[in-house]
Amino acid sequence: MTEMKRPEPPVSEISAPFWDATRSGELVFQWCVDCERVVFYPRTICPGCLGDRLEWRPSRGIGRVYAVTVEPRDTNPQFPLRAPYAVALVDVEDGARMLTNIVGCDPLTVTVGMPVAVTWEPLSDGRQLPQFTPTEGGGP
Repeated sequence: MTEMKRPEPPVSEISAPFWDATRSGELVFQWCVDCERVVFYPRTICPGCLGDRLEWRPSRGIGRVYAVTVEPRDTNPQFPLRAPYAVALVDVEDGARMLTNIVGCDPLTVTVGMPVAVTWEPLSDGRQLPQFTPTEGGGP
C-alpha cells in the first residue's frame, strides 16, 4: 500500500507572490497602500476601503493563538497518521488572522493567547506551508 500525500494548496495569479516567498521561508502579506491595512487572504481589492493599490510586505511571522481545536483522530484518508493535531486561528502581529496548524508541541497543550512563531512544512514543489510553533514571549 502506498502512502497518500498531503493535498497541497493551489496557486493562483493573485496568491503567487505569497507562495513564491514561502520558497525562501519568508511570510508576506498584502497591504493596502490607501488605508494601511493588512489584507489576508490574497485578493485584488482591499476589504476595508475597496482600494486596489495593494503591495506585498514581509512579516516577522509572530503572533498569538486566537482560537484552537484539537482533532483527536484521523478523519480524512489524505491525512493519515497526523492525529491528534491542533487547528488554530493565529493573530499575526501585522494584523492578519490565519487558519493554520500549531506544530512542535503536544496539541493538547495549545491554549488561547499562546505566543507562536511561523515555521515551515516543505511541499513537493519547493513551496513551504506556513504553520506555527509555540515560543517564549511571542518572538522567535
